Amino acid sequence: MTTQSNETQKNETRSDEARSKEAQSKDLFTRVQDLGEEALHKLADVPGGSRLVEMANQSRARLDEMQRRLRGLDVLEQRVEELEQRLAKLETGATTSKAEAVAKKPAVPRKPPAE
Repeated sequence: MTTQSNETQKNETRSDEARSKEAQSKDLFTRVQDLGEEALHKLADVPGGSRLVEMANQSRARLDEMQRRLRGLDVLEQRVEELEQRLAKLETGATTSKAEAVAKKPAVPRKPPAE
């Protein structure tokens, strides 16, 4: 029984250590996040910082526009695929009908136009 209680205590100690490490890492990440937010707010006050913030906002707007356009490409790709399939059908149908037409018509010599 004492062996079992010793193992239980060791497991509890390990889990407590894991929890404390998790809490420290969360605290660290939270602190870094808070510092990052503070730095961004102070950035506008720094000379040239407002330009940097403006460029970041423009980049975000451009990225949104690019994503919207890329989503439209899927529709265009589908249309192109459909057109390629239709063209392939027309080409296969045209070659067989041309071969039949050539086989049916006898060769007739053409007369040069009258001058």
